[in-house]
Amino acid sequence: MMSVEAPARPAVSDAHRLRVKSLPSWSPWVVAVAAIAVAFVLISLTSSGGAVLTGVVAAALFVIFMGIVAAVVEGGRSARNRTATILIYGAFILALLPLISVVWTLVSKGATRLDGNFFRTSMNNIGVFDEKGGAYHAIVGTLEQAGIATLITVPLGILGAVYIVEYGRGFLANAIRFFVDVMTGIPSIVSGLFVLSFWVFTVTPLFNDGRPEYSGFAAALSLSVLMLPTVVRSTEEMLRLVPGALREGAYALGVPKWKTITSIVLPTAGPGIVTGVMLAVARAAGETAPVLLVAGGLASINFNVFSGGQSSLSLFVFQQAGVASEFAPGRAWTAALTLVVLVLVLTIAAKLLARRDKLAR
Repeated sequence: MMSVEAPARPAVSDAHRLRVKSLPSWSPWVVAVAAIAVAFVLISLTSSGGAVLTGVVAAALFVIFMGIVAAVVEGGRSARNRTATILIYGAFILALLPLISVVWTLVSKGATRLDGNFFRTSMNNIGVFDEKGGAYHAIVGTLEQAGIATLITVPLGILGAVYIVEYGRGFLANAIRFFVDVMTGIPSIVSGLFVLSFWVFTVTPLFNDGRPEYSGFAAALSLSVLMLPTVVRSTEEMLRLVPGALREGAYALGVPKWKTITSIVLPTAGPGIVTGVMLAVARAAGETAPVLLVAGGLASINFNVFSGGQSSLSLFVFQQAGVASEFAPGRAWTAALTLVVLVLVLTIAAKLLARRDKLAR
């Protein structure tokens, strides 16, 4: 029996089947211009707001117009995708605006006293209405207090995190984790009051003829209380991210546990640990209440961190912001800018050192 073949269908290329309608790349710009124009007309006709309200209305109209255009040309699925993408980018820009505003305000207002006098002199013998006077004493205090607090906190925090992750089991590990979580939320003034009652009023009289003494070291102790939970929690999370196969491979080769931790686990988690430490340093450097309670806020330069009062940049900003003088706000803004730049430089340096050590291994 002879078979009858069906007539051959015309070949349709894959490119033709996959070809879909798509908006041109310039369409968002046209829609944005249209949304701004419509928003400007609406606000002008109603006289209900200014540039800020016009921008908000234009953003809302852009999302609506773009969704309608995409639905007509590309279909509902693509329209929903474009709308979600626009909302995500909008949320990012909305979150970025306060940061840009803060940076611009700090730079514009803090540049008024960026001179040699500000970084070479203190506020000793400087009157309320004197134009000069600087924050050299506060910079010294911040560096010494934050440095000592870091030296105290980092070993304790890393050792505590290592115990929780690598050794701790049962009640003790859970208790340590619970108290670290509680310490994370304590106000800074509580740590200042603790060090004031324990160190200033109880310990220092034993070595100072019965008289309590304020000092920068007491401020460093109170800052370390604030830094410790941040270091412990961040280090704990970084240690948990280290793959267990690295530990098992070292154990299989006969490497002791302590050497596995020091040679493999900690170096692998090093960049994350450095990030947590710098977050803790940034928080400590910006605290005012503990330094005011236990260091007193001395207006002159004091390099001796164990004797006599000291100031800090955050306390200097607080004090200058409350002075009724036309020159005080400039000093306060410049000190705030100096503090931010100082923390930024320390963070970048720590990141570069951690990256260099990682590449060296």
